Amino acid sequence: MKVLMAGGGTAGHINPAIAIADTIRRKHPDAEIMFVGTVRGMESRLVPMAGFEFTSMPVAGFQRKLTPENIKRNIRALYYLAMSGSRAAKIIRDFQPDIAIGTGGYVSGPILRKAAQMGVPILIHEQNAFPGVTTKMLSRYAECVMLAVEDAKKRMDPKLKFVTTGNPVRAEILEYDKQTARRELGVDDRPLIVSFGGSLGAEMVNKSMLDLLERSARKRNYQHIHGYGQYGKFVVTELLRRKVKLKKSKNIDVREYINDMPRVMAAADLVICRAGAMALSEIQALGKAAILIPSPNVAENHQYYNAMAMVDRDAAEIIEEKDLTPQKLTAMVDSLAGNRKKLEEMSANARKMAILDSRERIYDVVHDVLKKYGKL
Repeated sequence: MKVLMAGGGTAGHINPAIAIADTIRRKHPDAEIMFVGTVRGMESRLVPMAGFEFTSMPVAGFQRKLTPENIKRNIRALYYLAMSGSRAAKIIRDFQPDIAIGTGGYVSGPILRKAAQMGVPILIHEQNAFPGVTTKMLSRYAECVMLAVEDAKKRMDPKLKFVTTGNPVRAEILEYDKQTARRELGVDDRPLIVSFGGSLGAEMVNKSMLDLLERSARKRNYQHIHGYGQYGKFVVTELLRRKVKLKKSKNIDVREYINDMPRVMAAADLVICRAGAMALSEIQALGKAAILIPSPNVAENHQYYNAMAMVDRDAAEIIEEKDLTPQKLTAMVDSLAGNRKKLEEMSANARKMAILDSRERIYDVVHDVLKKYGKL
């Protein structure tokens, strides 16, 4: 069995692809699996680390804001687009896949399109509640579109074949129970707030968190773990300027990265974060109440729709970045963290949304397509 995986650019596209490939490899140890991505994307590092073959092709997205630099980028993107068909065809001819699976990102488009033209059955996994342009363009060629969120179906052609599979969450996310995690972290009975804006750090999230962190350090009413990210070092500087003694404030823990995220998330009472697809799938799997601050700087504003899928089910609250202020965030935290019953209701509603057997659901779709084409 030969499986071609196409996806990359962000961890939200790469991690599901690796999880799918891991599941196929576990079921079929002799399967040949190759990933296609970009040289500069995270996939060029993460895929080989996961033990899979990786090949690259140059692709780039188009910039909407027309600056001199972006015009140069768009010219380069056009060149890559013109060359992508022949490069994709060579990869497919050389590898001879039995199936091609795309998880999103610019590289998925040319690979899946060419695979379909060359008679290779294709599958698409869409992580977000609002399907991306690539998914919409390629869905008519796909044997099946696997959706992480049921809400995505209403934004696509109803004549297509869909299966709701969820997003495959990391196995270690489910290893901790709440009490064990809290005991290991030294957390007491006060509400534990966990906040982060991604590995790079979200500037608006970090700025809005300062008042809450400062007040928590002084009043000690909450316990709070905050990850400020690579570009958020100003958080520490600003808190020190405000005379917050971080080393002596035992109830707040301000870090660049939350490296033990499975344990920290398991211990949390309330999570404050962006609304990336994988983060929300983990929040649902753990059954956590959340305040979501969708990034406005993503394609099709898809994080807003991811967030609303939870908000509409009373599993989360939302503050759009244009409305985000320290005062509004602090008031919302107080209204939730001070209401145990509300937190428990939101937690239960989040857990109802979780799909914990996502890997098996995805594998079943892959198996059925391979069987249909006589590849099993």
